[in-house]
Amino acid sequence: MTTYSVALNFEDGVTRVIQCDDDEKVTDAAFRQKINLPMDCRDGVCGTCKCFAEKGEYELEFYMDESMSDEEAEQGYVLTCQMTPESDCVLRVPASSAVCKTAPEAVEAEVLGVDRLSETSFGLRVKLAKPVGFLPGQYVNVSVPGAGVHRSYSFSSAPGATEATFLIRNLPGGIMSSYLSDRAQPGDALTLTGPMGTFYLRPIERAQLWLAGGTGLAPFLSMLEQVAEQGSDHPITLYYAVTRAADLVELDRVTELAETIGNVTVVTVLAEGEHARTGFVTDHLTADDLCDGAADVYLCGPPPMVDAVRDHFAKLGVDPASFHFEKFNPTEEKAAA
Repeated sequence: MTTYSVALNFEDGVTRVIQCDDDEKVTDAAFRQKINLPMDCRDGVCGTCKCFAEKGEYELEFYMDESMSDEEAEQGYVLTCQMTPESDCVLRVPASSAVCKTAPEAVEAEVLGVDRLSETSFGLRVKLAKPVGFLPGQYVNVSVPGAGVHRSYSFSSAPGATEATFLIRNLPGGIMSSYLSDRAQPGDALTLTGPMGTFYLRPIERAQLWLAGGTGLAPFLSMLEQVAEQGSDHPITLYYAVTRAADLVELDRVTELAETIGNVTVVTVLAEGEHARTGFVTDHLTADDLCDGAADVYLCGPPPMVDAVRDHFAKLGVDPASFHFEKFNPTEEKAAA
C-alpha cells in the first residue's frame, strides 16, 4: 500500500500535513488523524467539503452538479469526501483550523549548533524529535529557552528531514539574538510550533522571479532545496539584496543549489560598497525580469522592500502572473513601533 502526504492549508494560515493511503478518501484520512474537515454527507451531494487542489494528482469519484460543477473540477476544485490521492497533494481548505478542530502541531527539538554567519545573522541547526511536514517557504514559532516566549522563523532547510535549519537576523538586544549569541549550547531544548503561513512555493508552471532581502533568503533556501530534488523546466531568477558584502551569507549554498538545478540565475545587490549592482532591488528590476507579466513573483523582505517592489511594478506597468510576498519585522521593533 502506498501512502501520500496531503498538506491541508487552512484559511488562518495553519498547515497540517496528513498521511493518506492510496485507497483512502481525504476526509477519512483527516478524521483518522483527528482533523474534522467540513462535511455533511460523505456522498458527493452537499458540497460542504469542497476544497481547492493547488498541487498533486488524484481521482475524484461521484459528485452531483449541485455540489460541484464540471467547470470547477477542471479548475482544480475537489470534494474531499470523493478524493483519493495518487501523489502528494496540497489542498486549500476554506475554513479555519479551529473550525476543523485542529491547531499547529508542537514538535520538540534540540540545538545542534549555532553558526555566526556574519555580524548581522546566525544560522541555527536543530534536531527534531520527528520530521516536520511543511511547504517550502513556511515558518514555525521557535521557543526561546529560558525566556518563556517564541519567535517566528522560516525554515531554510528542506521539508521532511529530522534536522532543520533557520537563518536568523542578529538584532542587538533581541531576545532570540541574545540567546544565540550568549547562552545557546548543543542539547538545549526547543519547541517548534507550526508550520504556518501562506508564503510557500506553488507548483512551478512558468518563469519564476524570487526576491530576497537579507535573512529573507531563508524561505528561498528551502524552496531551492525542493526544486533541486524535484527539478523544474522553467527558469528561476533569484535577486538577493543585502546592505554590505559581508551580509551575503549562505551564498555558496545558493550557488551550489543553482548549479544542481541548472536553470537558476542568481543576482546579488548591495546597498553599500563596491559591487556589480548597487542600490536597491528596484534599481535593477526590469519588465524582462517579469517576462512582461508571464512570471510568478515571490518576495520575502522587510516592509519597505515589499512596498517599494509593489510600487516599482506599478511604474513598470507590469502585473506578474501571481505575486506572493511576506513582510517580516522583528518582534522587538514591532513593540517599539
